[in-house]
Amino acid sequence: QVQLVESGGGLVQAGGSLRLSCAVSGRTFSRYDMGWFRQAPGKEREFVAGIRWSSGSTDYADSVKGRFTISRDSAKNTVYLQMDSLKPEDTAVYSCAADRTQKFRIPTHRDEYDYWGQGTQVTVSS
Repeated sequence: QVQLVESGGGLVQAGGSLRLSCAVSGRTFSRYDMGWFRQAPGKEREFVAGIRWSSGSTDYADSVKGRFTISRDSAKNTVYLQMDSLKPEDTAVYSCAADRTQKFRIPTHRDEYDYWGQGTQVTVSS
């Protein structure tokens, strides 16, 4: 079993920055892929960014490319999402997820992930 705990959400003005953290514990996850998703009210949960823990390779949704950065710290067992140049449309509950079956590419669909955190609210005011 893997446990994921997010933190770092909050209220920020448009143009500002936030860094989300996802603390990972439980079974060995060095071969996992990790993802950040978000869900705004009335919308589907969507992929934001993903990282392959073993190699550090990353993937991003087009809507956040150039503004968000995903990274991991193996010593701290933590995945981060640095969010810069935030926009009101980035407002959502952000959740991290883990995929235990490493696939050919970093998964981008929510159904491909096995474990989920509880989520953290990010609100961007205009």
